[in-house]
Amino acid sequence: MDVDLIFKIAAVGILVAVLNILLSRSGRDEQALMVTIAGLVCVLVIVVREISELFALIKSLFGL
Repeated sequence: MDVDLIFKIAAVGILVAVLNILLSRSGRDEQALMVTIAGLVCVLVIVVREISELFALIKSLFGL
């Protein structure tokens, strides 16, 4: 497992958490929710891309 993947996900999480706190304290709860959802979608895209690469590796490994 690549450590860079963990750092990318952690960086997105920290950034989203900070933005969420800032927006919530300034009274923009809807925008804070949108930032959280956007961060979740970004992380899901990263994870799906990695899973796709894993399946391609398994497919090439077994010659399917």
